[in-house]
Amino acid sequence: MTLRALASTDLRENPARVALFLHGYGSNARNLTGLASALPAGMPWASLEAPIPLAPGASAWFHITEPGDPDPAPVGAATDAIWSWVDDVLPPETTLVPIGFSQGGLMATQLLRTRPDRARTAVVLGGFVQAAAQPADALLREERPEVFSGRGEDDRVITTAAVERTDAWLREHATATSRRYPGLAHGIDARMLADVQAFLNPATP
Repeated sequence: MTLRALASTDLRENPARVALFLHGYGSNARNLTGLASALPAGMPWASLEAPIPLAPGASAWFHITEPGDPDPAPVGAATDAIWSWVDDVLPPETTLVPIGFSQGGLMATQLLRTRPDRARTAVVLGGFVQAAAQPADALLREERPEVFSGRGEDDRVITTAAVERTDAWLREHATATSRRYPGLAHGIDARMLADVQAFLNPATP
């Protein structure tokens, strides 16, 4: 799989850290670029297009078979595709801040769970983790990296079982900042964006 990407103009300047936007099912690389306003000043970003075309302007990281409990094989293939793009485009010393929504939120956790030497944190918005164990889970249980998890209280897209699994995984493997937003369904609003900004800019009052 060869992934396409949108990126900020300063991506080629050998940055120390890069934000990596990972969109949800049925969306595209343009969908999350508005989140760049929440990034620390001067932080470059890239927004990847998922590899599976669904319709014009719509793609997916993997097909939905059982909601909230994807087949590990296509998730693994998508994870490998993201890492291939990272290794081809970014310097080896550059670390990632994966920021994903919904299915892209799962992909953000996949980067953390497979190569935490490069993805040292994650922002998961309306997302979840897959049930299958991942290579770095034992290490994460010891190191407990910072993770932001936010979702709408009225979200009916992500199954209850997937939400409970994700909450349990975060308790065991991360130092989590978890937020729930009353009145929000499966989406991102100004409250969530403000909390992401505070998480990524810890010195901000």
